[in-house]
Amino acid sequence: MRIMRFTKMHGLGNDFVCIDAFEQADVLGADLPRLATALCDRRAGVGGDGLIVICPPTDSHRADVRMWMLNSDGSEAEMCGNGVRCVAKYVLDHGLRTANPLRVETRRGILAIRCMLDAHHMVAQATVDMGEPILDPDRIPVDRAKLRPTDHPGEYVVTDGGNAWIARFVSMGNPHMVVFLDTPTELTWLGLQTIGPRLEHHRAFPNRMNVHFASAASRSEVSMRSWERGAGLTLACGTGACAVVVAGVLGGRLDPEAVVHLPGGDLHIVWASPKGPITMTGPAVEVFTGDWPIDD
Repeated sequence: MRIMRFTKMHGLGNDFVCIDAFEQADVLGADLPRLATALCDRRAGVGGDGLIVICPPTDSHRADVRMWMLNSDGSEAEMCGNGVRCVAKYVLDHGLRTANPLRVETRRGILAIRCMLDAHHMVAQATVDMGEPILDPDRIPVDRAKLRPTDHPGEYVVTDGGNAWIARFVSMGNPHMVVFLDTPTELTWLGLQTIGPRLEHHRAFPNRMNVHFASAASRSEVSMRSWERGAGLTLACGTGACAVVVAGVLGGRLDPEAVVHLPGGDLHIVWASPKGPITMTGPAVEVFTGDWPIDD
């Protein structure tokens, strides 16, 4: 048995167990799906929405670090907006790299992250260039043959038992379904604990789906609740917040710049051009460090 050092971090309550593979390269040979489920268990483990391994990049000429992200159920995630801000904070605060903007390699591609420092020269906020949203259903992927289109381009009816949701689909490297509700009060009674798993595994979504319900208070302000694929209910979803703003702009509900209110706090999202990238700004926090035994 050997001991592995970990760091608990979060972005707006979306929490992660982070492992520094620069210092502990042998962790890359561990059974990471099994490790993720054990570490993220909120009763028998550290607790978290996912496991993030911070690694050297595969191409050091193009990226400074690499993020390897697994959900709490052990499945691998293509991208995590709150998680990548945590990676940037860890890397700069612990002196692994000094570049700012920092280039982080993800399964989504290489993302540039500009960090804002506090009075103690620690990362307080980070702005991430999340790249251009993907709107082609085949690339998200969504099986349109199992859905019914509405009269509005890009909108589909998703049936779930006795419910029929009008949704838009966006990929930020990972797939998102966005449903707008008429009033913010509807978010309080929404039974995502029941609805979320059924929609995540809907037959129209071959790779499962992140599910978000949103309500716009104005053209520059929106509230949302999330059921994340492989993690369940979370306090925040960064890629989901980007998807909500994209869906809101396309549906005529939101302006290209909006504040997104999540249970864990706020994100500032900007989609300056319909053919351009979207940026996300929000905080990242280091909570504590600890040791975890690994069986060889």
